[in-house]
Amino acid sequence: MQPLRQFKDYLHDRPEPTGIDIVCGLKHFSIITYAVPAVRFEGLFPDRFRLDTVIIDGEEKGLISVVPFIDVDFTSAVYAFPSFTMGQTNYRIYIIDTETDERCVWFLGTTLDSWTLAVPRYLWSLPWYSAKMTFDCQFDAVTGRYTKYTVDAKSKWAAASVSLAQHSEEAFSFPGFPNVESALVYLTHPLAGFYHRRDGKLGTYRVWHKKLDVQPASLISAKFSLLSNLGIVTTAEQNHPYSVLIEPLNRFTIYLPPKVID
Repeated sequence: MQPLRQFKDYLHDRPEPTGIDIVCGLKHFSIITYAVPAVRFEGLFPDRFRLDTVIIDGEEKGLISVVPFIDVDFTSAVYAFPSFTMGQTNYRIYIIDTETDERCVWFLGTTLDSWTLAVPRYLWSLPWYSAKMTFDCQFDAVTGRYTKYTVDAKSKWAAASVSLAQHSEEAFSFPGFPNVESALVYLTHPLAGFYHRRDGKLGTYRVWHKKLDVQPASLISAKFSLLSNLGIVTTAEQNHPYSVLIEPLNRFTIYLPPKVID
């Protein structure tokens, strides 16, 4: 069983942005999470990190999330600067940094639908890849639910398609956690990310955001080629997620540039 967690122990004031730090809105933000046997994550990240596992029906499992959204008002947090809008999908595994004991995520990589991909990919060697993304999402402000949510990404590295639904009778369900709040802290509030840079070095960056107001949803269909190609989540398993969460819009601060760890 995962430990009991409360948001009050993880929320803090926003560190003051400086330099080239970024603020942006994340629109049509969803987190589609899969729970699969822990053995499938072996060799994906350095020994410094360990999988933040969950015990479900007596079996140790790791969690991996696919996170699609549209960056809106993506701009400097410090200076007057043009803003950008672009589709993005993150692929992240929940881990613990054994040097700091901080819960964080391991990024397998990101797809981005924008010419600005050149900056993270070539300037900072981030594992970011090109995609042509289409969002067809309809949110009913009266009911507070989506009447339609589909995302399609054409990409050589990580082609993806997903269709979600929200119904009035849906409720949070998180096997392996002591309560809903503990699971939401785990799934929505890691603020540090690590990854293998494209040059093989270890990289990291941090973000900040308020408590996310995610709501439960259900999956109609999904196909994530990266997860099946890596043998993490089979094509059949992709239609049976551990959880699905949606929030129409939130705001993140991203602290840049990313750091290289020796």
